[in-house]
Amino acid sequence: MNYRDFGRTGWKVSEMGFGAWAIGGDAWGQTDDTEAIAALKKAIDLGVNFIDTADVYGNGHSEELISQVRREAGREIYIATKAGRGLNPHVAGGYNRENLTGFIESSLTNLNTEAIDLLQLHCPPSEVYDMPEVFGVLDDLVQQGKLRYYGVSVERVDEAMKAITYPNVQSVQIIFNMFRLKPADEFLAAARERKVGVIVRVPLASGLLTGKYGKDSKFAETDHRNFNRHGEAFDQGETFSGVDYETGLAAVRELELLVRPGETLAQLALRWLLMFPEVSTVIAGAKNPRQAEANTRAAELPPLDPETMQTVRAIYDKYLRNEIHPRW
Repeated sequence: MNYRDFGRTGWKVSEMGFGAWAIGGDAWGQTDDTEAIAALKKAIDLGVNFIDTADVYGNGHSEELISQVRREAGREIYIATKAGRGLNPHVAGGYNRENLTGFIESSLTNLNTEAIDLLQLHCPPSEVYDMPEVFGVLDDLVQQGKLRYYGVSVERVDEAMKAITYPNVQSVQIIFNMFRLKPADEFLAAARERKVGVIVRVPLASGLLTGKYGKDSKFAETDHRNFNRHGEAFDQGETFSGVDYETGLAAVRELELLVRPGETLAQLALRWLLMFPEVSTVIAGAKNPRQAEANTRAAELPPLDPETMQTVRAIYDKYLRNEIHPRW
């Protein structure tokens, strides 16, 4: 495993992190705690030291599983969690001192820790980025020792750009993958200039970039890939990166021609992300040890050649740019 600087924190984080939404037991179909714990342990054994979760993943269950594994890890593991999506309704005014403090106290309990390594606002309404008092609350919680650092998780590039104008925002978590090239065009250079850590989420476009799904694939009723394709439950961009399913399958067929012998499309997609030096870590999800190992192995693959990088962009331009670029 290789490690990269995480913004201004002084942390060295693994290029491949672990995204723990799926192991929370909601929005991804059926899960198994034994398999989830085994997946976390396998990732850590392979050098992963950065795990991302949220208080709403299984109503705290994901955080509790991670806490259990961290106690047994025997070395430092950085845990990033998120707060805000527990608001009902999810409105900007809910991001106040009382609510944020309550969410953070719950996460401290779930994680069995005195200080959260990295607390991220969980894709708040865009108006929050124009509310400096929200970031003042987070500054106070750092001073109180409840948080070591804080950052944001965003839906759109313009939100990321606004967030990094706040001096103590240490990281931005953003959707970036072969179906979402706008961050490379409009955000990564700014993150580098301000020395902000970049956490890549949805790196495989909800599994579409694994190449294992087709027109007839079925998803469980409790899987967001079934119930949120058009943004019925939350932002459409969280599901298949907002890409129309049939269009995504057509793009995948062309991307599969780029896969090198002995590798998979998923590993190609993950290695592609690591070609961008501004990326601090990629939080691919895994529900079992096999998936965790396949993801982490992507960091060991040789760099991609310029022709491959250009072809990925050409496929994006052909199938996706007009629909995706203006929206996120």
